[in-house]
Amino acid sequence: MTALFSRKCLFFFGSFAGNLASLCLIGASPVAPAYAETSTLQEFALSRAPQPPGTPYYEAARPASLVIGPDHAIWFIEVAGRKVGRIDMNGSITEFSIPGKELGLSREISLDSITSGPDGALWFTDAESNKIGRITTHGVATEFDLPFVKIPGFRPLEVQPSGIAAGPDGALWFAEAFANAIGRMTTAGEVTEFKLPHADSSPRSITAGPDGALWFTEAKGGRIGRITTEGKISEYELRTSDATPWGIVAGPDNALWFVENPGNAVARIAPDGSITEFPLPSPDRYLGAIGLGPDGALWFLGSRSIGRITVKGAIREYMAPIENADPFSVVAGPDGALWLAGERQDKFLR
Repeated sequence: MTALFSRKCLFFFGSFAGNLASLCLIGASPVAPAYAETSTLQEFALSRAPQPPGTPYYEAARPASLVIGPDHAIWFIEVAGRKVGRIDMNGSITEFSIPGKELGLSREISLDSITSGPDGALWFTDAESNKIGRITTHGVATEFDLPFVKIPGFRPLEVQPSGIAAGPDGALWFAEAFANAIGRMTTAGEVTEFKLPHADSSPRSITAGPDGALWFTEAKGGRIGRITTEGKISEYELRTSDATPWGIVAGPDNALWFVENPGNAVARIAPDGSITEFPLPSPDRYLGAIGLGPDGALWFLGSRSIGRITVKGAIREYMAPIENADPFSVVAGPDGALWLAGERQDKFLR
């Protein structure tokens, strides 16, 4: 697919081979790195017409949750579009529709997250249908039912599956925001649920840690959780009382990194539970996602900017590369570049 748009900015090389997407620094320019030149920031759009500025989020398909598939392409879900998609390193996009309650774009979160599974397929959470989905690299999808939350006097309620990750035990682990639990599903579709110790913690994002356990964020609890493959749960309170942990990822330093919104900080938690917070220099960034870049740094994304933090805590922030596209998702591509997805504008950037 042809790049739709380009702009010139500083282009940074790290200690990795390949290209890193160019971005414009916010505020005063720091000393230029040893290797710097100009390059092109490429955009690739979904097949529908571009959304005009100010379009409500529910009128976009909202591509998100970028992950590298076993076929060395980037896979994603469409939060409102009820599709799973694939984009190769040339920007060619393929979309696969997932059957659901309604046709067309949803005003609510339909699909939430996707991960590369232990069986050579991709696995995703279907919040709208209360299912966990599996899709092969050829686009063949299967979904598995989840239990419902049963409250006397009410209809059965969806567990709201959100983040999902492959565990070291060959199973899929996922967060159940409404059920206040962490779920485990085998590749055959068998489900086990582990309730959290504190009520209404709303687990959100989950990732495999360097210690053989799964780590997750508690959006309402203000805690980071850890669960072993046997189901033993530990929880760690954040230092900032009103901080809400959101996205979480394993870092290159044998620790977990996550973003706080509110809290306006990037934070690190070691396997022993010790937490270090790094407040952002600019206020109100509304952070939602974090990912490991091809340069060995962590890249974090909010509604107003994109930032980079080293494992030593050095922070740089960049202007959002396109307007009215937030929130963003990020992944280091197989081509050595940084790839972003801008939900509200249905675009990808390299």
